[in-house]
Amino acid sequence: MINEMNVLIDKYALWLKDKTVVKKIREDWIEITTPHIDRHNDCLQIYARKDGNGYMLTDDGYTISDLLGSGCQLDSPKRQDLLSTTLAGFGVHLEKDQLIVHASLDNFSIKKHNIIQAMLAVNDLFYLASPFVASLFVEDVTNWLDLSDIRYTPKVKFTGKSGYDHMFDFVIPKSRKQPERIVQAISNPRKETAEALVFKWLDTKDTRGGSDSRLFVFLNDKTSIVSPSVVDALRNYDLEPVLWSNRELSREVLVA
Repeated sequence: MINEMNVLIDKYALWLKDKTVVKKIREDWIEITTPHIDRHNDCLQIYARKDGNGYMLTDDGYTISDLLGSGCQLDSPKRQDLLSTTLAGFGVHLEKDQLIVHASLDNFSIKKHNIIQAMLAVNDLFYLASPFVASLFVEDVTNWLDLSDIRYTPKVKFTGKSGYDHMFDFVIPKSRKQPERIVQAISNPRKETAEALVFKWLDTKDTRGGSDSRLFVFLNDKTSIVSPSVVDALRNYDLEPVLWSNRELSREVLVA
């Protein structure tokens, strides 16, 4: 099983390299088109330029402007806190609505990974699939955990075998009855999102000291039907998908 996972991770790294396109757009700016897909099925793009002895990477304001253009306002204190916490977890900061990270020659690949993951996380965290949705999905999950008396630590970062850092929404510590349980909330479930989650789970699970941790993935089915391909992609790698409408079925194993 370990050899199989190593092969899959190697294939992912090769796919990432083959599908990345680098293009000079100005004298001092390079456009990097990645194979990571946003909710519009467009490839995410970041921009890089020299910055002293290192580099500056930015999304050129795309992530925030796209959310604002979709009617998702970020002006409430709660949403600002969520935004700040999410970005800080990836070492990314916000400057005039641009997501920005600074990299050196040695850590460029990790910083590039972090800003892409931050773009995906912010998009998934704040995007409201319908103007009638009153709260963010991650808030719903947080409230349900609290009401269910499920103890947890929010926003925990693990480092994978690849050296990349990966953020998970909640970690429930090991008990006498259950191993460590990790909970991830996906507000806009898509096949690409599921595949990305599978990779970061495979990348981090073996670094947990042979941990028998379980990953529960809460899928938002409040406003749309979750595709079976999303559920299958998660189950095929022993993740545990939970439709939000069926969340009570997982209460007992999470509270133990």
